[in-house]
Amino acid sequence: MIERTLWHPVLASADLANTPVAIILLGHELVLWKDAQGAAHAWADRCPHRGAKFSLGRVVNDRLECGYHGWQFAASGQCTLVPALPTFTPPASHCATVYELHGAYGLLWVRLEKSESAIPAFAAESDTRLRKVNCGPYLVQTSAPRLVENFLDMSHFGFVHEGWLGDREHVAMENYEVQKTATGLLATNCQAWQPKSNLHSTTGSMVDYTYEVNAPYTCILTKAPDPSTLGAHITDKDNFRESIALFVCPITPELSRVWIRMAMTDFDSPDSALQSFQNTIFGQDQPVLESQSPKRLPLDLRAELHTVADKASSAYRRYLQESGITFGVC
Repeated sequence: MIERTLWHPVLASADLANTPVAIILLGHELVLWKDAQGAAHAWADRCPHRGAKFSLGRVVNDRLECGYHGWQFAASGQCTLVPALPTFTPPASHCATVYELHGAYGLLWVRLEKSESAIPAFAAESDTRLRKVNCGPYLVQTSAPRLVENFLDMSHFGFVHEGWLGDREHVAMENYEVQKTATGLLATNCQAWQPKSNLHSTTGSMVDYTYEVNAPYTCILTKAPDPSTLGAHITDKDNFRESIALFVCPITPELSRVWIRMAMTDFDSPDSALQSFQNTIFGQDQPVLESQSPKRLPLDLRAELHTVADKASSAYRRYLQESGITFGVC
């Protein structure tokens, strides 16, 4: 399964402390824990002794201890102590199943199989003129591809986000361009009239969007911000862009966890205000997403109706099919 070779976000870095955390990725039960040096680890949530969950245990002396019989495992996954046999030296076969883990964008990412894949790029991350804030996670009863497709879709703004990202008097869509890229697809010249495109907007305006899908369950939106909100430290106001990333963890084929990472010019508002705005927008999307049937995204373009306004969605479905994605689709 190609999805096992990709990196997936599973937990906010700040949410992993001294207690093991159970998570599910692609239907696999994992445990995340942190050693004394602060390094995070991802293992199968199953002690190889009698199959108990590691997440019921604790971290002791820089090792993860199983809560059933107290077996202790080093960061490498090797068992180092069997309390019932204090003088016993566990062989190499006495070890946990260890997965790759890496931190990026304030999240912990896991890959179940080694490959040449990279964590999806978020170009705005390196721009020091932009403030980064994570929103979520949001637990959604739908597939990861349904979430990405919704993020790509502008024609619902005037109905689902009326008064916020659109209104019913400005729903006609201008033509836009979609092209394949080496990592997915790019949609450019996407225009939408918005009454409140960000926290500080007071008047409606036409907003120019660019969407980039650079991994099966990731989408990046970039947009030109309201010039009145740009601070003095932004000198190239004509070409300046803000960016929002959608990172989706596929828990099961019909259950997903979502983070949204914003790279914004607003350095004044508290995190809570920016997150509250995004919570409102996502809260409007969630019941619609959870109502869709089937919850898995149909890759056969004949299964649902399409128009030219949906060409980014259609391109995304073709990209998933060409990539060999099978998790969360039908």
